[in-house]
Order: sequence, then structure tokens, then C-alpha cells
Amino acid sequence: QVQLVESGGGSVQAGGSLRLSCAASTRTFANYVLAWFRQAPGKEREFVASIYWSGATTIPPDSMKGRFTISRDNAKNTVYLQMNSLKPEDTAVYYCAGRDRGAQKYNYWGQGTQVTVST
Repeated sequence: QVQLVESGGGSVQAGGSLRLSCAASTRTFANYVLAWFRQAPGKEREFVASIYWSGATTIPPDSMKGRFTISRDNAKNTVYLQMNSLKPEDTAVYYCAGRDRGAQKYNYWGQGTQVTVST
């Protein structure tokens, strides 16, 4: 059982950076695989990145590779998404998600945080 709360969203100009944070309310943070998803209006939810308890990460989709980096600090029960060189098409609600290490689906979700990138 874990509760996830995102923060760090906001409005930035193209080329700017943001760091999103996801605070997890749990005493077993290391037991969860954490991920970031995003969803733009009228579009399907899109996977951004995931990170395992060991710190191993997935490679983001090509549109975000090299610009977005996921990390986690188990001591602080927090997962981060560093977003650089932001583009207008990055505008979306960004969600933090979690799953048990042995689970196949992400069954814990935060409420999301809005990221808006303007030209």
C-alpha cells in the first residue's frame, strides 16, 4: 500500500526545465517500481519512464530520450522526473504510478500535476 503525491508542475517556456517530484507515503518504498506517465488532452496516457528499487531504469520513448531522466531517493521516499529542453508537445498532466515489484500492472496512482510548455 502506497499513496503517491506529485508536485513540481507548472508553466515554462520552450527550452526550459522542470523537475517533478513524487512523494510516497509508505514504509516500504524500496518494494515498489515507480513510473511516470503523461496524458495530454484528447490523447491516451503515455508511458514516460520507470525505475526499479535497485535504481535500474527504463529508456524513455524516443521523443523524450535524452531530455527526461527518472530517479529515486529511497531514503526520502521520493521519485523524480527531470525534464530538460521542454517542448510544447510535452504539455500534459504527468502522473506518478507505482506497482509492487512482482506485479504486472501499475495499481497505485497519484492525482497528477500539470505541465504546460509555451512557445
